[in-house]
Amino acid sequence: MPREEHPEPGGEDRIGQLPPGGERLVIENCAVATVDAEGTEYPSGHLVLAGGLIESLGPGRAPADLPGPMRRIDASGHLATPGLVNTHHHFYQWLTRGLATDHKLFDWLVALYPTWARIDEPMVHAAAGGSLAMMARGGVTTAMDHHYVFPRGTGDLSGAIVRAAGETGVRLTLARGSMDRGESAGGLPPDFAVESLDQALAATEATVDAHHDASFGAMTQIAVAPCSPFSVSTELMREGAELARRKGVRLHTHGSETREEEAFCHELFGMGPTDYFESTGWLGEDVWMAHCVHMNDSDLAAFARTRTGVAHCPSSNARLAAGIARVPDMLAAGIPVGLGVDGTASNESGELHTELRNSLLVNRLGPHREAALTAREALRLATFGGAEVLGRAREIGSLEPGKLADLVLWRMDTLAHSTIADPVSALVLGAPAPVTLSLVGGRPVVEDGRLLGVDEEALARRTRAEAQRLAGLGTA
Repeated sequence: MPREEHPEPGGEDRIGQLPPGGERLVIENCAVATVDAEGTEYPSGHLVLAGGLIESLGPGRAPADLPGPMRRIDASGHLATPGLVNTHHHFYQWLTRGLATDHKLFDWLVALYPTWARIDEPMVHAAAGGSLAMMARGGVTTAMDHHYVFPRGTGDLSGAIVRAAGETGVRLTLARGSMDRGESAGGLPPDFAVESLDQALAATEATVDAHHDASFGAMTQIAVAPCSPFSVSTELMREGAELARRKGVRLHTHGSETREEEAFCHELFGMGPTDYFESTGWLGEDVWMAHCVHMNDSDLAAFARTRTGVAHCPSSNARLAAGIARVPDMLAAGIPVGLGVDGTASNESGELHTELRNSLLVNRLGPHREAALTAREALRLATFGGAEVLGRAREIGSLEPGKLADLVLWRMDTLAHSTIADPVSALVLGAPAPVTLSLVGGRPVVEDGRLLGVDEEALARRTRAEAQRLAGLGTA
């Protein structure tokens, strides 16, 4: 762990923790990748944190004459980056990892919907805890969950997710999803797994009212998120967009994930996914969509014109054989792009830091080859890109004075990385780097690779028990 230097009398014992009373935390002697607009980096630099914010940063050691009591940390051998921002996930799928491993998307959904439709509040709370814990241990400081399965009479599922995020200590964007197009209406989910139009809209609005915080530094925000064109009616898409804009929250859904989805949209709506989204009010700078794999030049132009964002999920896209999203073309067009884990039933590791590497490698298999993405562009996708997609670029995503003190110290002097001179390349292309310290608003969430607010062994036992209970219900 970083070595604490010259602690003030009466200071806290825990490395990195900001003591009460506005005292400063100084981190120095580490490489710093700010991911600001200029891509500023310091081979050896410092950060000064106070009041949950980044007060200052720069090359070399921090000034010796900073006023007031403080704690200094010697972070030699580390790289400091903004905290990672996840832009697409389905936490509940933590309980169904390792199933339907050789399926494409539509077959995978049909195989798993009947099991998912039996989840309840204890299962969702445990699954959210497991998903959040794995992301936080891997450097995520802002997480996102798209939850769209709400079986009747199974408790407060949205509240369970929000509670789990509070226990883990990370920021959360909860996209309150919905489905109202069951099998009898031509959709994929079974009829008993969907809500009615009115139920979905009312419950979504209630979730916004109960949990959304629009203030600077908010720990919880809500988005309106009908699931996908093949599980949602046109009425729910249109009225969901109207609801989101009336409440002043963002909009999220799945889009253009597979060729089968494109064929479905042409058959049902007489147009492709992007044209359908535009016809229902689902393009705009307050919208982001997951996957966006199968998009032509016209689709990209529409996203660029409207500043619609994309959550790129390379591991899930590969796991389900969906294809390779045109991320280099999106970035060249000015489309906001972040990274997503996607649900852990299609990405069993559930760790966003592996998506940095996979985003670079997968996109280099596409037409742009070695020029597709650089290591620094991959890091930007996982930090500032994600913040932009979630509408929080003013607060997080880069290390700049006045922004929230959401940052990660990655250890780069172990055997795994010690011979890679460039720390950003080491982080993106090397083995998963140990997280020595992860801060959210200046508060430590992870130290030396261990969560501070969660008993990992107890959580593992609880998630295993809930997964077994869910599996038993599916065979009952």
